[in-house]
Amino acid sequence: MRTTNIADLRNHLTRYLKEVRAGEQIVVRDRKLPFAKIVPLAHDEDAEDAALVAAGQMRKAEYALPAAFWRMRRAPIERHVAARAVSRDRKDD
Repeated sequence: MRTTNIADLRNHLTRYLKEVRAGEQIVVRDRKLPFAKIVPLAHDEDAEDAALVAAGQMRKAEYALPAAFWRMRRAPIERHVAARAVSRDRKDD
């Protein structure tokens, strides 16, 4: 873990951000007192999901589907019939 003061961080921001991308953590000090930490974000689906939710492009599920759901057989329906139903549903919005 590296430490730096505000002025050095401002003057060499690109270098420090490259280090953070490489996994390094940077502690930022103001007059020798640490007050912030720059850490790399974990790249996982939760972060991507959170970004989509924040952008209004996705809603989180209210509850998990039961395991039995995935074992259920699909209803026999033609692709064009399903596509038409989805298209009609979207026009209603």
